[in-house]
Amino acid sequence: MRYAGASGDFNPIHNDKEFALANGLDGTIAHGMFVMALIGRACTNWADQKQIKFFGVKFKSMTKLGSVLTCKGTVKRKKEENGEKLITVSVEAVDQNGEVKAGGDLIVACV
Repeated sequence: MRYAGASGDFNPIHNDKEFALANGLDGTIAHGMFVMALIGRACTNWADQKQIKFFGVKFKSMTKLGSVLTCKGTVKRKKEENGEKLITVSVEAVDQNGEVKAGGDLIVACV
């Protein structure tokens, strides 16, 4: 509910179990943008926000409320472009069952 208030997204699939069930879900689900925000926080814990050139994810599956998510990243590529050293990192949020909830890329400029 706190994220719904912060984001302005009060879709009842996020906070009304009966509504979610009536609409074909197994129960309420977390906001996808909240999952993306968790990945983003992991990225800014690793790199200064000023170094981030790109951050984007795709949503892979719904996240049930109460899921335990782990956000992680793996370096995919290092390159130099226009004299700037860049690192591309594959980032994702995975639940306690190993299911990827969202994943994408982060591009960071090395200082």
